[in-house]
Amino acid sequence: MKQFSTLKKLAEKLGLSVSTVSRALKDHPDISPATRQRVKELAELTEYEPNTFAVNLRTNKSKILGVIVPYFQNLFYEYFIAALDEEVGKAGYSLLVLQSGESAETEARNLHIMKKNRVDGLFVSVTENTVDIKPFLKLPEIGIPIIFFDRVPEFEACDKICFADHEAATLAAKRLVQSNKKHVLCLFWGKPSLSVNQKRAAAFENTIKQLSPKTILDIRFSDSVQDFEPITMHELQTPNPPDAIFCNGDNILIPAMRAIQKSKLTMPADIGLIAISNGMLPTLYNPAVTFVETNGNKLGRLAFKRLQEVFDGKTFVRELSIPATLVEGGSL
Repeated sequence: MKQFSTLKKLAEKLGLSVSTVSRALKDHPDISPATRQRVKELAELTEYEPNTFAVNLRTNKSKILGVIVPYFQNLFYEYFIAALDEEVGKAGYSLLVLQSGESAETEARNLHIMKKNRVDGLFVSVTENTVDIKPFLKLPEIGIPIIFFDRVPEFEACDKICFADHEAATLAAKRLVQSNKKHVLCLFWGKPSLSVNQKRAAAFENTIKQLSPKTILDIRFSDSVQDFEPITMHELQTPNPPDAIFCNGDNILIPAMRAIQKSKLTMPADIGLIAISNGMLPTLYNPAVTFVETNGNKLGRLAFKRLQEVFDGKTFVRELSIPATLVEGGSL
């Protein structure tokens, strides 16, 4: 796009050198206040904007940070991106956000786009189908630090920002035991091999077995959110229906609640419910749903703080987590 005004044009109109105009716009002390004012007034009048591409070439910095998420339409990722965008804006960066749609191939293309745009740093929540993360781990070699968040590589030494997944699932299981629940339908979105699902399912199951070994656990996984309403409806209509439901995320809570309402069941008299949630959805129901908070806003701010540490030279690998918090509602 052709720029209306340039440093050269400003200099010609003012009878100054290009370097003087440039320094005046940057409030350099060597330039007199009167000259600075003249330059800034003309720059504003002619709608001058710095040539970002030239600045980036000179500094070898794009001032762009990248984010790759599995989905946009997910409350957790929406909150994460909103918090991150706020933090990067304060630091003078812009955010480039792409979604993988749970496709490892799309994720690889997105990675190429990020490299092509010369992002200064990258945040990634990997897909459930990601097997080879070596291309991501090579990014620091070309000067692009990477922060994995939420869905993170299991064994590789890299920066990871997560929730205390084991603690979150343990809190949920203990709360169900406290309510004397004996048959729990457990709903997980995504494959069992997904790192988040592995940690939470194992912690939930182990806690129930230790504290209430006679409790029946019906654990279900699905790649499609649309599956959870019919799954829940079917289980609620069996001769031995569950007396409680555990939802591992907001996207599962919505269809589970629809099934409960369609079955004309009330909480907590007919059915108990607990979720791991970003925090907003549970409060919209009556009674409010008891949940363990996993707040995307907090995780986004922590992820950016870690990237700033890397920019400051603290490149040693760190794995950070946000503690889980139980928030009582009226569903148990």
